[in-house]
Amino acid sequence: MKSVATVLVILLLAIPAMAADVDGNWSGSVTTGNGDLPISFSFKAEGDVLKGSMTGPDGTPFPISNGKIDGKNLAFSVTLDFNGNSFALAYKGVLDGEQIKMTSDFQGTPFEFVVKRVKGSTR
Repeated sequence: MKSVATVLVILLLAIPAMAADVDGNWSGSVTTGNGDLPISFSFKAEGDVLKGSMTGPDGTPFPISNGKIDGKNLAFSVTLDFNGNSFALAYKGVLDGEQIKMTSDFQGTPFEFVVKRVKGSTR
């Protein structure tokens, strides 16, 4: 009975590590009125904390903040700076295999997009 309890404890401790396989690089595009804009993310999960960065269309990396991961759900913010004007975007995503379905909101207009794991990216 003691060995069964030990196995259960090990399995329960391993579940959070398996549930959040977001480590690595992800890329996709956001559809806008001016065409598709490339976007990419680099994520690293440390327990329930999500760290990393977002790279915008011009190649500038922006660190993510307030990153959280809960199972397949992730949430974080990115503060963007364009010509001295800063604003924060909050992102939510759901991991679905080799892709993440992302949602955000820009000035009251919600938008959705998908990023896919970059082949050869850390897992």
